[in-house]
Amino acid sequence: MLKIRVLIADDHAILRSGLKMLLNAQADMEVVGEAPDGANAVRVVKETKPDVALMDLTMPSTGGMVALQRIVRDSQHTRVLVLTMHDDPAYLRSALAGGASGYVLKRSVDAELLAAIRAVHRGGMFVDPSLARVVMRDVPMSSDQRAGSLKLLSERELQVLGLVARGYSSRQIATQILVSVKSVETYRSRFAEKLGLRNRSDVVRFAIQMGLLTRETLEADEGLPGR
Repeated sequence: MLKIRVLIADDHAILRSGLKMLLNAQADMEVVGEAPDGANAVRVVKETKPDVALMDLTMPSTGGMVALQRIVRDSQHTRVLVLTMHDDPAYLRSALAGGASGYVLKRSVDAELLAAIRAVHRGGMFVDPSLARVVMRDVPMSSDQRAGSLKLLSERELQVLGLVARGYSSRQIATQILVSVKSVETYRSRFAEKLGLRNRSDVVRFAIQMGLLTRETLEADEGLPGR
């Protein structure tokens, strides 16, 4: 099994040590680097090329937000997952606008953090459940509108939409639901046209609004084929 290679960037050595022990204890993860500040995070990402950079936002020297943007710009292989104490919606919006693939609060339980790492590694997004309402408010939708949107989709289109939001490729989805890659692409184009979804970020926001992207669905992914 290929392990998820993770960089931990945080200015608290004790926290880094604890996270390292937690992640290295997972059969599918390994910590390949650490950094005490943003400048070193950028440097170590270039050196180690991790799959996921787990980063705080407030660090000395080059701060986490600047480092996040540099990593997203210069290291396209690495996806950034913010791990922070800040539950202010402004920080969440700034991080997502800067290119972060996920945002988790430090008070989150271990299982939530592990689910977030796996989700962003697959190419999906993860927002701490306590802040998911912020994403929903950014694209307001009434309960009637939500129900109407769901009625537009066939059962298969809805299934494919959920898997796309959780980070699966068309080939992986085809393996899971036992259809051809071409069929998956057809379902994707259909739901995108029906709902006016232009990119994966739009798909993720819609999935959160519909309740299709939750901690439970992400944890359930661990038992699925094609992962």
